[in-house]
Amino acid sequence: MAHLSLYRKFRPSTFREIVRQEHVVRVLKNQIGRGEIGHAYLFTGARGTGKTSVARIFARAVNCEHPEDGSPCGKCPTCLALAEGSLDIAEIDAASNNGVNEMRDLREKVQYPPVTGRYKVYIIDEVHMLTDSAFNALLKTLEEPPAHAVFILATTEPHKIPATILSRCMRLDFKLIPEEDLEKHLMSVLDSIGKAYEKEAVAAIARAGAGSDRDMLSIAEMCLAYGDKLTYEGVTAVLGAADFETTASLVGAILGADMPTALSLTERILAEGKAVGVLLKDILNLLNEVAVAKSCANAEKLLSLPARLFAKVKEIASAADGNAILRATEIFVKTENELRFASSPRIALETALLRAAAPQTDRDIDALLVRIAQLERKVASLVAGVPAAQPKSEKSAPVKGFVPEERAEHRTAPPPEDPPFEELPPPEEPPFDLPPWEEPAPEPVREVRIQPAPEPRMDAEPFAASGAAPKAPAAPADGPRDAETTFGLFLRRLRKLPKSGVLYALCRDLEPDEADGKLILTTDIRTVADTLNGERHRAMMAEVLAQLGVTEFEVRFASASHAEEKDGVEQLKKDFSGYPVEVK
Repeated sequence: MAHLSLYRKFRPSTFREIVRQEHVVRVLKNQIGRGEIGHAYLFTGARGTGKTSVARIFARAVNCEHPEDGSPCGKCPTCLALAEGSLDIAEIDAASNNGVNEMRDLREKVQYPPVTGRYKVYIIDEVHMLTDSAFNALLKTLEEPPAHAVFILATTEPHKIPATILSRCMRLDFKLIPEEDLEKHLMSVLDSIGKAYEKEAVAAIARAGAGSDRDMLSIAEMCLAYGDKLTYEGVTAVLGAADFETTASLVGAILGADMPTALSLTERILAEGKAVGVLLKDILNLLNEVAVAKSCANAEKLLSLPARLFAKVKEIASAADGNAILRATEIFVKTENELRFASSPRIALETALLRAAAPQTDRDIDALLVRIAQLERKVASLVAGVPAAQPKSEKSAPVKGFVPEERAEHRTAPPPEDPPFEELPPPEEPPFDLPPWEEPAPEPVREVRIQPAPEPRMDAEPFAASGAAPKAPAAPADGPRDAETTFGLFLRRLRKLPKSGVLYALCRDLEPDEADGKLILTTDIRTVADTLNGERHRAMMAEVLAQLGVTEFEVRFASASHAEEKDGVEQLKKDFSGYPVEVK
């Protein structure tokens, strides 16, 4: 006897054997039991979910003389005749019979009564491949067919079917099959053929099936041919995936910002003959497993990995930051879409690796969050007395001029009365790489370009230890403060408020001064002054300043000439410090 593939050998013959399409099976069984058979059905859904199998079972069940729970009995003369092949059930492949002549031929034959059963059933697979003329030829017959005719249309792309056809059919949507049901079905198949298997291998095949029972059985047949026993290592080898240990080391290097190690491991994997697309898919799969291991308490059950491999995934998840995992996943997902149009896929992959493993070169919000998390871990290590580990990719010296000189006058130390933080003072130079500061270009009048909130400056306020709860803001001191000290405390408290990033970015360049007991904040950009004097921003500023004991303040716009005049007066005061200088 010729060999049959697993998906053909174990094709369901009754509704009871259909895997996880209960909503479809229930509708069809009830119609058979009540004798309310429709004249046209449309089965839609992804490939390998059971559309054709259900259509064949339904075609035999409506002709069965004694159906059992809606399924054909397989024993009556009609079932036996249909099993041997009958003209009462016709399957048409619309992909190869998509012309108008084939539909006209069908329209003529449908008028003849059935030979053995009560109904003539026409199963048209991939019906969306029919031409417009063929649909028009089928339309009238589908609208008013003979009483003995039943049409079952099956397709994976229902959006390509004309609305006139859709409105005349009872539509039943087939869902993707969950991995748990695929695993149970595959284990029952393996048990029936007497093949030994590992549960982790079955879980890997079910994941590769991606909701399709037929795809899963096809993959399982390839894996069974690889060895006598179905093992996890054999499944990964058949699927063409890279070695798990090497891929895990690569993902760990990416999340740990170890760029040289990531590039060298990528070179080793690609030198072994792995395709760029396969490696990218392996990286995404492992990043997904790391995300599940970090966020889910029952991750071991969800992933169904061998204990040794799950321990490695858990180790990577524990050492990685959640924002770093999310950022790397988004980078590689975008690269997967771009890979189809890339003239050099390898360069595209390595560029994505550089971005993912070097957040210090990226200025988007996700990269800043990753860098902040790294700083928090380093500060926590300093507080605990443990030297912070430096990433291997940091070869250059720390960036000089972390804070611009022209802004240094705002970096006032906290007054003695303000309770200090418990952390150690920051080092003289930050132990991490940041791109050099670039002064923003002057903005035109009436045009506001909101930039992301700047990253915190370590000498202005140390980061809190990772996981520590934020302290409540201290009450304002009773002693007098000068304008610069008050403004420095204002910026510190403003930065701690939620959703204050835009306001903080606008306020940090203001020039503080005091006149007649009122705090004067000056800017040389008119749009900034107008924005801060708006109702929403001014209310938030008033609330923060009130905590510092400041009840009156004003945001002023100073023209360029006024700013030059002020700079000249300050220079005179500096040059003639022994003489009083008064401006009238």
